[in-house]
Amino acid sequence: MTRTYPEMTTDEDSVLPASTFGGLDAEDAMAILGRSLADAVRAAPEPPSRAVVRFGCASIEVEWPVGVRVTEGVAVAARPEVSDPAEDLVAVAAPVVGTFYRCPEPGARPFVEVGDEIEVGTQVGIVEAMKLMNPILAEEAGVVAEIVAGDAESVEYGQPLLLLRPRTEG
Repeated sequence: MTRTYPEMTTDEDSVLPASTFGGLDAEDAMAILGRSLADAVRAAPEPPSRAVVRFGCASIEVEWPVGVRVTEGVAVAARPEVSDPAEDLVAVAAPVVGTFYRCPEPGARPFVEVGDEIEVGTQVGIVEAMKLMNPILAEEAGVVAEIVAGDAESVEYGQPLLLLRPRTEG
């Protein structure tokens, strides 16, 4: 993708020389990079799965999920389809944009597996956002029917992470 701005060009094959930002302080350079990233994301019909902004030699990296199509000169992808939960399933969704982790640490057992019975308040995963680890807690008791998001996968706000079959009273 190539988009031209007064202060910069974003193209995966070009890197701006450091002198482009030489007269700017870090805050101004980051503001320019941030605006450029925001413009690229706004132009896309789907949100990116990953975005990186760097100041050293000025870099913007934006990735969209697999299935890339081009719209208005911006590389975008179709959002992966998640099977609609059956009427009796409840989604546990991401509360923020970030990276979903199924385990408390690398190499550890996942918080939950398909078939596990869980209670309200059971931790089912973590979403890392801006270096903060946000615990994901079940808001309903039930049985884990499907784990939708993969470990270390980028997730969007409201994206289903797993599906529960709620416990029926009676």
